[in-house]
Parts: sequence; C-alpha cells; structure tokens
Amino acid sequence: KSSAWLEALRFLRIGALLFYGLVVLTTKGVHTILKQYNAGHETPEQLKALVLESLDADKAEDITTIDLKGESAIADYMVVATGRSSRQVAALAEKLQQRLKATGLKEVRLEGMEQCNWVVVDAGDIVIHLFRPEVRDFYKIEKMWQTYPHVAQANGMSGGASIL
Repeated sequence: KSSAWLEALRFLRIGALLFYGLVVLTTKGVHTILKQYNAGHETPEQLKALVLESLDADKAEDITTIDLKGESAIADYMVVATGRSSRQVAALAEKLQQRLKATGLKEVRLEGMEQCNWVVVDAGDIVIHLFRPEVRDFYKIEKMWQTYPHVAQANGMSGGASIL
C-alpha cells in the first residue's frame, strides 16, 4: 500500500514540475530560458560578429543579418548565407559549429546535414541558415521576415525585421 502512495506522490511531483515548466515558458518566454542556457558566454552581438567573421573567412556568399530582437522569441539574430555547393555548405556549418563551441556554448545544433541543401545552425541567441544558391533562391527566407517594419525599412521597402 505504501508503495502505491509513493508512486502517486511521484506522479504528482512530476506533474507539478511539468506544470511549473509550462508556466515558466509562457510567462518568461522561451527566449529568456534560452538566454539562461547561454549565460556567462558571449553576448548575442559578439556571437553575431563571430558568425559573420567565420562565414566571411570560409568564403560564404551573400551574407545577410536579420535583427530579430524584440520581434521574435526564436533568437536575437538570424544570419542567412550561401555556399557554392553542398560540400561547402557542410564545411561552413561544421566549421561554424566548432568555432561557436570554442566560445563555451554548451550546444550548437545542426539540422539538414544529410543533404546539405539547407543547413540550420542553432546557437540559441543566433540562428544561421546556410543554403545552396538555387535552394536559397527558391525559399527566399529573407522575404518572410520583411513583414517586420524595421526589416523593410532597412531594405528600402514599405512594411516590415532589420536586415543589417
């Protein structure tokens, strides 16, 4: 009988922790929690500078930075760049992951490495999209963020996130 009570208490505790986690996510926002994950490391601006320097050094093309601060809980910055081939896209992503981890980031995730047509590097405060030229032209990811006023103004358009 006592083991049944202990099991019930364990379920209640797990439920309370899950509920607390959801409340934290909804009240503080996902962005705040991600910032705590990277606490003590580079600022978003320093990470952005490192990413831009890395991509430039590795010969990425058409590098675009989109300022998402205050616009999205996803990240503070989004960087979009092009590699000339699948092999270069993979090399850009792997080198970038190594350099970001060297700053002390706990986890830098890569998605899309199977085909390397479009690779996403998730570093918490900054998300990097690496494309092959024809894939970038097809998806036109920068246009999705032009609904934010400061992006459109930076591009000389009416309407909407800041492409720096």
